[in-house]
Amino acid sequence: MAKGGFPGGFNINNMIKQAQQMQEEIKKMQEELMQKTVEATAGGGMVKAVANGRKELVSIEINPDVVDKDDVETLEDLVLAAVNQALRNAEEMIASEMAKITGGLNIPGLF
Repeated sequence: MAKGGFPGGFNINNMIKQAQQMQEEIKKMQEELMQKTVEATAGGGMVKAVANGRKELVSIEINPDVVDKDDVETLEDLVLAAVNQALRNAEEMIASEMAKITGGLNIPGLF
């Protein structure tokens, strides 16, 4: 049996090297994701929310035409819809980038 190996050709040293390489790639990806943004709109573009790869809201734009002091509830609904969709888009972006590194393997707790 080879050093660091197990019956059947399994080599723990190779597995550790691969895990360390994946960890480095994930760290690099996390840094890159902080710079990437996704956006979402609601109300036909009246409200736009932008989120980054850390799932943080970066900016929000509200078209002045949607601001009506007598109908604040509609504006609140549009803001919520845009923000929630932007955060979902950020989650999808993160999952897509992670799949490139892990080959689609879901590793809980990475994000």
